Amino acid sequence: MILETPRLALREATLEDGAFILELLNSPGFVSGIGDRGVRTMDEARDYIETRIVSSYRNHGFGMWVVTPKDEGEPAGLSGLVRRDVLPHVDLGYAFLERCWGRGYAQEAATAVLAHARGPLALATVAAIVNPDNAASRRVLEKVGFSFIDIRHLDGWDQPSAYYQA
Repeated sequence: MILETPRLALREATLEDGAFILELLNSPGFVSGIGDRGVRTMDEARDYIETRIVSSYRNHGFGMWVVTPKDEGEPAGLSGLVRRDVLPHVDLGYAFLERCWGRGYAQEAATAVLAHARGPLALATVAAIVNPDNAASRRVLEKVGFSFIDIRHLDGWDQPSAYYQA
C-alpha cells in the first residue's frame, strides 16, 4: 500500500488489475472527460498497465495508484502523480468508475496524493489538468488546494486543458 485515508487504500497497479483498467478506460465518463486510450482487450489493458502505469513507478518513483474503498474491497478508480513532457510540473490525476462518483473519493484520494507529493516526494509545485467543461473535477481540484492558472493548448492534445497548480 502506498497511501491510506480513513476510507481508501491506494496501491500500485499490477497486471491482475487488467479487468478493472479495461472497464475504467472504456467508461463513458473517462472517454469524455479524459480521452479514449484505445484499450479494448484484456491484453491491451495489461499492456497499458505495464507501459503507462508500472513504467512510471520504475522511472519516477510514483504514478497512478489503484484506489480501493476499504469497505468494498474492489477498485473504484485511479489517483496519483504523472510526469508529462508537456507540463512544467508533475501533475496530480484521478479517474473513478461512474458508479463511484458522488462519494467524495476523488477529493479524499487527491488530498492524500497531494500531501504525499509535498511530503515524502518534496515537490514544491504540483500541477493538474482537466477538461475545461468538467465542472465537478475542477471543484475537486479547488477544494484540495489547487488554483486555476489558465487554459492551455498542450502539444499533442486534441482539446484545450484547464491548468491548475498547488
